[in-house]
Amino acid sequence: MASDGQVFVKFGRIVAKHCLDKRCSTELLCAAEQTHTISSQLSIVARVKAVTAASKSSSELLVSNAQNLIQAVLHVLKAAEAACIKGLQKPPSDSEEEEVAAFCTHWRKTLLWHRAKESLNSDRDELGLRKTQTRAEPTLTAMVQEQSPQTKYTPKHPKPIKGHTIMVSRL
Repeated sequence: MASDGQVFVKFGRIVAKHCLDKRCSTELLCAAEQTHTISSQLSIVARVKAVTAASKSSSELLVSNAQNLIQAVLHVLKAAEAACIKGLQKPPSDSEEEEVAAFCTHWRKTLLWHRAKESLNSDRDELGLRKTQTRAEPTLTAMVQEQSPQTKYTPKHPKPIKGHTIMVSRL
């Protein structure tokens, strides 16, 4: 679990490096550093627990650190969402950074498509306000969870869709 946390640290740093908005980039780097710290702490606690006698307090500490890591990873993904909405610079071709940018761009397109469909909804309530569907907006967290177990939760874009390229834009 600690090594998977490092995957999200790398993901966060790549997105922050290519983010067009300085504040979003800074927030994402802070979240990635916090995740790195907690991931390292979890790794140390797990190694210590592996060589010492089992105790309730050490088990509780391990579970607590694992829960903290999950929260930190979620923070990285939320900060990455904000960075993706602001837009990303085009990364170098044939790199891991390009895969991350493609993944983020795919999510952003999905989000914008969802929002466009919601805005076209003609259902109105008694006050004339547009009713929204009960479907939640797509999130990076959901996309990461949908990835196959073979990718070990590495955020990668599925096979490129013919005719689609990475779009870089400013909002």
